[in-house]
Amino acid sequence: MIRTLIVDDVELAREAIRIRLQENKDFEVVGEAATATEAHSLIRQLVPDLIFLDIEMPGVDAFQLLEDLDPAHLPEVIFVTAHDQYAVQAFNSYALHFLLKPINDDQFDEAIRRARIEIGQRESRADGRERLSPGVEAAEHKSPYWSRLVIKDRDRFVLVKTEEIHWIESASNYAEVHVGTRSYLMRMPLSDLESKLDPLCFARISRSAMVNIERIDTIRALWHGDFEVVLKDRTVLRMSRRYRDRVLSPG
Repeated sequence: MIRTLIVDDVELAREAIRIRLQENKDFEVVGEAATATEAHSLIRQLVPDLIFLDIEMPGVDAFQLLEDLDPAHLPEVIFVTAHDQYAVQAFNSYALHFLLKPINDDQFDEAIRRARIEIGQRESRADGRERLSPGVEAAEHKSPYWSRLVIKDRDRFVLVKTEEIHWIESASNYAEVHVGTRSYLMRMPLSDLESKLDPLCFARISRSAMVNIERIDTIRALWHGDFEVVLKDRTVLRMSRRYRDRVLSPG
């Protein structure tokens, strides 16, 4: 059984999740909370495997609740909210899934499918050794840098693994993320996005572009001191001399 806690300040919202979970016999609702304070206490007391967590609640919000918890008591998290602007922060808080209110049945089914897979894999990894909670495992492997981007594309969210990105260019207050033959506009300035990506994997090559270092094929010097960066897909980018050490330095 997947022990589940539902946290939402609206009783009808909790009921909607509870009714859906009743149709899935491998999920057991072990508790409900209307505030982050109640949730904090119940998580410590019940040690659930999974929580459905509303983001906006009176007082402390969901993100602060997770920060305040001991990593040993962190369950898997499915965020639930009526506000899609929280999607990026939710996914980069290691959310298992993100549900928009009113909840769509297909998206709910996808969320619990992911919960089954992730919790099942966690239990398999625990075989033969002392079982760690998901929070402890996450803490052991957590990086300060993003491993994926969550980009709103019309009426959907696209999850892009950072390793799949070829290059990124500035587009005013947006960043245009190039992934193979596709590109997506992300509402974040390039300078802000740069701070979220691992500098061992991504390097700024000009004021307006940064590149996934693993996607570089060759670098050609130009007569005036700048360089051409040729990616493996044959995209050609300009690198200014000011940024050359970020790519050309050994390491």
